[in-house]
Amino acid sequence: MNENTIVSTTPNREYKNSVFALLFGTPTEAARMCNTLFGTNYGPDDVEIATLVNVLFRGRINDLAFVVGGKLVVLIEHQSTINPNMVIRMLEYYVDVNGRLVKEENLYGSKPVQIARPEFIVLYNGVDEMRDYVELRLSDLYMKNEHLDGKPPALEMLVKVYNINKGHNPQFAERNPTLDGYETLIAMIRENQKTMSLEEAIKKSVNDCIKQGILKEFLVKHKQELVNMILPEWDFDVELKVARKEAREEHAISMARKMIAQNEPVDKIVAYTGLDLNTVLHLQGEG
Repeated sequence: MNENTIVSTTPNREYKNSVFALLFGTPTEAARMCNTLFGTNYGPDDVEIATLVNVLFRGRINDLAFVVGGKLVVLIEHQSTINPNMVIRMLEYYVDVNGRLVKEENLYGSKPVQIARPEFIVLYNGVDEMRDYVELRLSDLYMKNEHLDGKPPALEMLVKVYNINKGHNPQFAERNPTLDGYETLIAMIRENQKTMSLEEAIKKSVNDCIKQGILKEFLVKHKQELVNMILPEWDFDVELKVARKEAREEHAISMARKMIAQNEPVDKIVAYTGLDLNTVLHLQGEG
């Protein structure tokens, strides 16, 4: 590969890595991940890491980008409910990375500039139920326009979302022992968290994985960092779920108040809003 066409980034210690980025952000693991996803046979020498150190998600680096075989692969780990707006975020990421890849090329010349074909991948390991594979498209977010319906969009983009929780897409874990180990670690933490605090669950899961030889070298090397890396990430997911639940409840209460003002029957309000009977009666008494 021509070094002049590759974005090379250096670590910025102001940013916090996620376990995902730390584990898979090397040429060896990026090549292995690519082979896992696409059925290819690349080695570490075929890969150039192109992750942007200034593009963060919830204050952490959990994005990876690498160029291999003429492809620019943008890879994201996602632990929350899948957000359809993620397509826009990945588009921005691709534009930024690609802009750096061709920054020294003559974009105004007569010779076509060669750019890497994008592959957008999300690895989902959240707790919400999701199918093994989901596709997100940019066109799903376009405003509806009767003059354009049925016509292909001038700009389209496909994001492939794979569920990597245990029991989903088992072929990936079979091909990739590092990914298999990561899935096992996450599953252990979630199971242990049922009977202990998150911090205790992380420590116990890491120790158990080391004893069982799962990601042993990586976990021994980064053992002291892992709690501080995982805690903020999982705490954010909890906060996000609570915020979403509160937003839904606020919407339901607002709807109930409008229905009460219109003298709708209580049972209808309960059915339409999903609020319990006591809450609706309490709102009714406020008037």
